[in-house]
Amino acid sequence: MCDEAKLGEWAKQAISRRRFGALTGAAAVAACSPGEIGGAAEPAAAALTESGVTFETADGTMDAFFVHPSEGRHPGVIFWPDIASLRESKRNMARRLAGEGYAVLVLNPYYRDVAGEQFADFAAFIDEGGFGKVKPWREKLDAEAIGRDAAAAVAWLDQQAAVDTGKGIGTQGYCMGGPFTIWSAAAVPGRIKAAASFHGGGLVREDDSMSPHRMLDDVEARLLIAIAEDDHEKDPSAKLLFAKAAGLAAVPAKIEVYEGDHGWTVPDSPAYVEPAAEKAYADLLELYAKAL
Repeated sequence: MCDEAKLGEWAKQAISRRRFGALTGAAAVAACSPGEIGGAAEPAAAALTESGVTFETADGTMDAFFVHPSEGRHPGVIFWPDIASLRESKRNMARRLAGEGYAVLVLNPYYRDVAGEQFADFAAFIDEGGFGKVKPWREKLDAEAIGRDAAAAVAWLDQQAAVDTGKGIGTQGYCMGGPFTIWSAAAVPGRIKAAASFHGGGLVREDDSMSPHRMLDDVEARLLIAIAEDDHEKDPSAKLLFAKAAGLAAVPAKIEVYEGDHGWTVPDSPAYVEPAAEKAYADLLELYAKAL
């Protein structure tokens, strides 16, 4: 399970903004329209309420995007974005999930250093030297820091009128955010009951005592570990090691290699593959239906 390796290759190849822009626009429309899933028309989504929010953590003031159905109380979801962080692509993904009946909180993991959107899309991330820009921010995001952030996010969600505190909280993460879901579930096991990692990097860190696969004894959540094809080809042992750890910890986990390269679920990524992304989304909904 590589850690943004494929995106690093694309950055070195200097993919043009024109190519990225075409992918971003077409994929976002296809992936985030709630009425066009799997080629079949579906009922219109419920009205949504959304806002930018802030709340206190042990390390400062976190900013985030919060979206939920305008009526009723719903299971909360903590959404960890990828390395390019908060942007419209992630907000659209959250809106789509909220339309399914969830109260979704998309976090800014870099809040210790910067607030709000830093890159409009992956094209901007590459064009503006995103890897170098985020490196010092990202280095602060270890298991302890993410655990503190997750605890603060859970506490904030549980105070919101739109959140049903009688149901568990889910968490999902992409690329860099993949391992954050396991760290979150381990930090707040009493509340986080589902965790989904999509092409997550660093789920198995053999020389790290805080590796996500070594923290499963502290987890009380059902897991979905969705692995990219190229990540699996690079390190096939990671899937086996994670599966073994989940078995030993008696943590229910669906661990699967999907037909897509690193970043395949993200509409503004050049790796986006709609059929595989739709399968991953369906599997996420199934996870949440069972666990929350």
